[in-house]
Amino acid sequence: MEYLTHTLSNGIRLVHKPVDSIIAHTGLFINAGSRDENEEEHGMAHLIEHMLFKGTEKRRAFHILSRMENVGGEINAYTTKEETVIYSTFFSEYYSRALELIGDIAFHSSFPLQELKKEKEIILDEINSYKDSPSELIFDEFEELLFDGNPLSRNILGDEKKLKTFQSFQMHEFIERNYATDQMVVSSVGRIGFSRLIRLFEMYFSSIDLKGSGGRLPVQYHYKPVMKTVDRQTYQAHCIVGNIAYDIRDDKRIVLALLNNLLGGPGLNSRLNMALRERKGFAYTIDSLYTPYGDTGNLTIYFGTDKSLVEKCILIVLKELRTLCTKSLSHAQLVIAKKQIMGQAAISAEINESNMLTMGKSFLLFNKVEDLKETGRKLDAITEKQLLAVANEVLDPEKLSYLIYR
Repeated sequence: MEYLTHTLSNGIRLVHKPVDSIIAHTGLFINAGSRDENEEEHGMAHLIEHMLFKGTEKRRAFHILSRMENVGGEINAYTTKEETVIYSTFFSEYYSRALELIGDIAFHSSFPLQELKKEKEIILDEINSYKDSPSELIFDEFEELLFDGNPLSRNILGDEKKLKTFQSFQMHEFIERNYATDQMVVSSVGRIGFSRLIRLFEMYFSSIDLKGSGGRLPVQYHYKPVMKTVDRQTYQAHCIVGNIAYDIRDDKRIVLALLNNLLGGPGLNSRLNMALRERKGFAYTIDSLYTPYGDTGNLTIYFGTDKSLVEKCILIVLKELRTLCTKSLSHAQLVIAKKQIMGQAAISAEINESNMLTMGKSFLLFNKVEDLKETGRKLDAITEKQLLAVANEVLDPEKLSYLIYR
């Protein structure tokens, strides 16, 4: 995957992949998310993401929302625990319009009082809606158990009582403290000459004052396995089994990614899908997810099932985990597992928006973009012995935590 780069004197970086398509994608990645909030700021990063669209020094909310929509494009944003991303999809002829708008809302938002009042109500409704979705809520509560007492334990949406008290000056304070120019990347995938893209990039982003941060300081985590059951009065039971795992810079990360894909990835032939759904018919949804953060991570196994089947499902899950911890894959099984995850990566690389988002995060964290060939080389180097060792470190049933909604 060919990509081109440029860095401004204020530290903001640009990464671009040229593609021959009438549709382009670009986004601003900021290395600041909900984990960077102080305890009394819980929900601030997410509120800021909403308020970025509610007015700038020269635009009202309607003009922001219409700027790309009026030419057939879209603009959106999202907040994670470690990033804030503002991105747009548009006809390639409107690169200038998209970059100017992203720069305006990222650096010149005014957070008007009337819009702030309305947006708080919208987020409160979002929180209440989220509470009505146990299959989503359980993931946040599980991270509260895993990372108890640390910033990663807090959900992204925020605390209702604290949210009501936030003022515009507090949002400006959060941005001043966390939006460092050396922790920003503009990612682009589209049909545009790179010299022209650099000119636009410099036009809309070079005037931002230099501000460095040196990156986020790591936090120490003291994990102890826990088990918790919650009476949610739902028709279906929901369960998560999991453990802390490797951070995003750990060399074992790709080994665990392969192991996770084999265990409960998107493939219909994953071990957990075959064991729980195909053979037993106990669960409609069963999957595992590996989430690496800057200084830690977690691996979670989720399933929803009838309340009478929870214990049986857990026993089946533990049986599969013990197999991975005690029995090495055969050479043929390992080859198939590697081909499967490489195929998934190649399919994802065909989607230009996915490419833009992946490139942006990779460049933000590592100052490089890993192409499929490099990923393939890393996967080829993984041995059966490495998989067995990682399985014992992360999937050992004695190290797992449990959260059950009944």
